[in-house]
Amino acid sequence: MPLPLHLLAVAVFAMGTSEFMLAGLLPDLASDLDVTVGTAGALTSAFAIGMVVGAPLVAALARTWPRRSSLLGFVLAFAAAHAVGATTSSFAVLFTTRVVAALANAGFLALALTAATALVPPDRKGRALAVLLSGTTVATIAGVPGGSLLGAVLGWRATFWAVAALCLPAALGVLRGIPAGRDEWEATGTPALRAELAQLTRPPLVLVMLLGALVNAATFASLTFLAPVVTGSAGLGELWISAALVLFGAGSFVGVTVAGRLSDRSPGQVIAVGGPLLLVGWPATAMLASEPVALLILVLVQGALSFALGSTLIARVLHEAEGAPTMAGSYATAALNAGAVVGPVIAAACLGTEAGDLGPFWASGLLVAVALLIALPLRTTITARRSTDVLR
Repeated sequence: MPLPLHLLAVAVFAMGTSEFMLAGLLPDLASDLDVTVGTAGALTSAFAIGMVVGAPLVAALARTWPRRSSLLGFVLAFAAAHAVGATTSSFAVLFTTRVVAALANAGFLALALTAATALVPPDRKGRALAVLLSGTTVATIAGVPGGSLLGAVLGWRATFWAVAALCLPAALGVLRGIPAGRDEWEATGTPALRAELAQLTRPPLVLVMLLGALVNAATFASLTFLAPVVTGSAGLGELWISAALVLFGAGSFVGVTVAGRLSDRSPGQVIAVGGPLLLVGWPATAMLASEPVALLILVLVQGALSFALGSTLIARVLHEAEGAPTMAGSYATAALNAGAVVGPVIAAACLGTEAGDLGPFWASGLLVAVALLIALPLRTTITARRSTDVLR
């Protein structure tokens, strides 16, 4: 894989760390800014909503901009937002910086997804996305636990500064690694925005976006509320929360890597095998949550299956959106983050049921079941070849 892909993954690592790090920082942050923990939790929602709305909006605004300078600008804006957030004593200002950071993240990821696939032959798109998305999985393995530890030792502001600092080598990598020349679509003329938006009327594209959102919703439904299960049902100490997150991240890294090698050739097989296993895994996690060893093993396995299936579906979004070369990445980003918004909301509603802390696992199972019920009758549509595809 080309070096620029790995450099883009460094930026994705920094942004992924930022997106997930607040889970371990909220109590300290809320106390410092004199707000409730519930109010501080709105910072997470602000980031996710900013990603969903910002991906297509920013991509539409930046669609005619040079790709390298756009990626550089988004990385620097992301770093600046965290620098301001690290110095403010106002919750309103911090909230604003989270929205700005989300918009920069959305714009960067939307462009990076299309840039990644443009750097490799068509039959290696899945592997290219695996490299790019490994930045997110490494963030869950090392970035988020590391950020929580840094926040515990030096305060939450130190974590914001660390994320800002991570953006600087990433910016240098973008500047040196992304070609300055024009893309093929720029050389032949940028498609009209209306024509690119019209791709959203294609049923296969809408279908894979919906499936990607459902699978990601299931992932975030359980991941968001994993901590109380570790310390409650499993009876483990608080330090095991970080261990469980690392295991989930390690599994996700394996899942993305393996799926990246299979999704180009056999996306249907990844969905047909990974989907049912993921469906069985979430209820099994709920039923075995009181057994610490079983819980930790299942967290690892579910991380692998969730990201294997999710990354394969996102790769299909980019394949189906080939007629929207400047907007395809934003469609994939919006689908991913729509799930990140909806999943925790559904999971939170389940906490008040008889299932209690285990409700999110059952909700995840239900979300995957819905995805499979939609996907199985239409599996040939999901994996159908387009004129420029080389999938088999």
